[in-house]
Amino acid sequence: MNKKQYFLKIFKKVQKKYGDEDKRLAAEGWGPPWRTLVVTIMSAQSRDETTISIAEKLFKKYPKLENLAKAKFSDVLKILKSMNYNRTKSRNVIEAAKMLVNEFKGKVPRNIDELVKIPGVGRKTANLVLSEVYGEDTITIDTHCHRIPNAIGLVKTKTPMETELALQKIVPKKYWNRINRLFVLWGKDCLGHDKKKLLAKLDE
Repeated sequence: MNKKQYFLKIFKKVQKKYGDEDKRLAAEGWGPPWRTLVVTIMSAQSRDETTISIAEKLFKKYPKLENLAKAKFSDVLKILKSMNYNRTKSRNVIEAAKMLVNEFKGKVPRNIDELVKIPGVGRKTANLVLSEVYGEDTITIDTHCHRIPNAIGLVKTKTPMETELALQKIVPKKYWNRINRLFVLWGKDCLGHDKKKLLAKLDE
């Protein structure tokens, strides 16, 4: 069985097990694209449930992008205080809002090179935004999406970037933007790097 066939076999099982799962992940369901971008910046190294709850409070206080761009650091920090890296995230969220207003006319760029210029936006965040907001064919590699393909022998990579590029060569493009949600749900359901446990979880 080649790598593409192996992926399709695994993906079919992951889709069957987690495809109908209604659990909301952090970047999902925010309406205006700028909110999706801000939440994705906030979500790094934080649980989805925590991120969603705090983001709702943030957007209640700052319902418009322009409001957030003019926010005081201390006020945003109060809202984000229970998050990991709260000071950095508070600063990035405000600066990202300012940049969207001042340089992109309030619109989220549809280009990865422009997205990664925004404070707090790395390649993972940019790919997730392009997928969620614009339905682009991107492979978003977070902790789970780097861990699982390596653990089950689909790829052998050391960095998320290497994983993204390796998967692009294996996975048919029509599956790219479906990998993240399904593999994240799988990863939350089965921690660790044990191949047998990960694969057995799909057959439960």
